[in-house]
Amino acid sequence: MSDLGFWQFATKDPSKLALVDPSGKEWSRGDLHAECNRIANQLYSMGLRRNDVVATMSPNSGEFIAIYLACAQSGYYMVPINWHLAGPEVAYILEDSGAKAFFASSSSSELAEVCKKAVAAVGFPSEGSVCVGGKLENFTPYADFIADASPEPPAERSPGNVMNYTSGTTGKPKGVRRKLPEGEPNEICGMYAMVYFLYGIQPEDDNVHICGSPLYHTAVLIYTQAALHMGHSAVIMEKWLPEEMLRLIEKYKVTTSHMVPTQFSRLLQLPDDVRAKYDCSSTRAMVHAAAPCPPHIKRAMIDWWGMSIFEYYAATEGGGTVVSPQEWLQYPGTVGKAWPGAEVKIFDDDDKQLPANEQGNVYMLLPENQRFEYKGDAEKTKKNRIGDYFTVGDVGYLNDEGYLFLCDRKIDMIISGGANIYPAEIENVLMQHEKVADCAVFGIPNEDWGEEIKAAVEPREGVEGNDSLADELTAFCLEQLAKMKVPRSYDFAVLPRDPNGKLKKRLLRDPYWEGKDRQV
Repeated sequence: MSDLGFWQFATKDPSKLALVDPSGKEWSRGDLHAECNRIANQLYSMGLRRNDVVATMSPNSGEFIAIYLACAQSGYYMVPINWHLAGPEVAYILEDSGAKAFFASSSSSELAEVCKKAVAAVGFPSEGSVCVGGKLENFTPYADFIADASPEPPAERSPGNVMNYTSGTTGKPKGVRRKLPEGEPNEICGMYAMVYFLYGIQPEDDNVHICGSPLYHTAVLIYTQAALHMGHSAVIMEKWLPEEMLRLIEKYKVTTSHMVPTQFSRLLQLPDDVRAKYDCSSTRAMVHAAAPCPPHIKRAMIDWWGMSIFEYYAATEGGGTVVSPQEWLQYPGTVGKAWPGAEVKIFDDDDKQLPANEQGNVYMLLPENQRFEYKGDAEKTKKNRIGDYFTVGDVGYLNDEGYLFLCDRKIDMIISGGANIYPAEIENVLMQHEKVADCAVFGIPNEDWGEEIKAAVEPREGVEGNDSLADELTAFCLEQLAKMKVPRSYDFAVLPRDPNGKLKKRLLRDPYWEGKDRQV
C-alpha cells in the first residue's frame, strides 16, 4: 500500500518514536532512517547489488533493525543467523547463502569466538566482516563501517527480503528463498505490513509493538518489521523476562506482540500481587504461534488480557490460518481458518484430498508472489508439494465450518520453548562419534519448556553405556551443535528396528508420554 512503509513515515514525521532498543535507547524515526541509510550506502560502496546477501548474527538490538531496513530498501536478502549456533553451523550458512557482508556481535566472549571461527572456516573477507557492539580481530568496527557513509536515502532503491534458514529433516538447514518483488520499497513493505489487518490493527493509531523473542526467528522479525512499516513504535527486549515485559507494556502502552505459549505460562506463574501491579489494558493483538498452547493457559490469558489473544498457524515456508479469541472460545483447540489469499487442504498419503472431519496431511497454498523454493535443494522443494500446495509434515483435519485442528505436529520434531528442533540433525552428529553404533533422538516431557531432548544410543560392541559415555557425547555435541540442540539425557539400549531397518521410534518415545497429553 502506497501510504505505508517505514521510510515514508520517517520522512513525514521524523521526530516520532520509532524504536526502544534493549539498552533503553529511544530512536526517533529520523534517527533510525539515517542509520539504515548509512548502512545501505556503505554496502553499495562495497559493490553489493540487488539479489546479494547480507548475513547478521546478533542478539536483539537497534542496529539489527537498522540492518534489516537497509537491506529492505536496497534489494538485498538479509539472512538472520541464530546466535546460539556453533561455529561450523554458522560457517555452513555463510557459505551456502553466498553472503557478501556479515554483521556479527561480540556481546559475549563465546559469541565472539563462534563468529571468528565461522569467518575463518570459510575464508570470509575481512572487508565484509563488521563487528556490532565491540571489537573483533579481522572485523571492521560497526561505528567505523558507517562513519563516512551518507545518511541520505541510497540513490538506487528496490525492495529486499529476508531469507531465513529452516532446519531440514536431512540435518542441514535450507534457505527459504523467495524471488525479490519489483516495485518501490515503501509499497512492497507496506503490503507485508498488512498482516496486522488480520487482527483489526490499523496504521499508526497509537500502536506499540513489543518484541521479546530473538529477531532471528522468522515470525518475530516479520511482526516487528511490519509494525514499523505500519507506522507503529517497537520496543525490543534482548532477554525476555516476564515481569520486565509487564513493566514495558504498562510504560509504553503496548498494543501488539508476537509470543509463544511458554511465555504465557511464565507470565501466569508470577505471583498474583506482581501481576496486579501492572496495567495491561492497552493490549489489542497479542498474537501467539510456534507451538501448541494448552487450553487452560489460553483461557487464563484471555481472562487476564481480554480479547487480545490471537493465534495463527504457519511456517517459515508460509501459511496459514488465523483465529480470533472469540472464534477460539467457540471452537476450542482450533488454529483457525485460512487467512485471505491462502488455502488449506487435507490430503491422504496417496495425495487424495479428504473431506471435512477426516484426518490427513495438512497442505497450504499461498498467492503466487509468496511461493518459495529451498535454496539449492530442488528435490526438497518438490518433495513437499502437491501442485502449488506445500506441507511441513503436520497432520490434522478441517471441521464442517473450515476450521483447522492439528492432530500431530511433525511427530518426530521436538518443540521446546517454542523453538523447532529437528532430531535428524542431532542424530547425524551423534553417529559421527566413534563409540556410537546407532541412535535416535526424540522429545520427552518438560514442565517448563514443553519438551526436552532425549537421545537413545546403542553403543558400539565392547563399549559400556554409562554416565561417562553420556558426558563424552555431550561434550562432542557441544563442539558442533547449538547448546539448545544438545541432548539433556541418554538411554543406552539396542534400538528397535524392523527387518527393513526402519526405526520404531514410538516404542522409545511413547513410554515417557504415558498419562500425558503430548500435543504434537
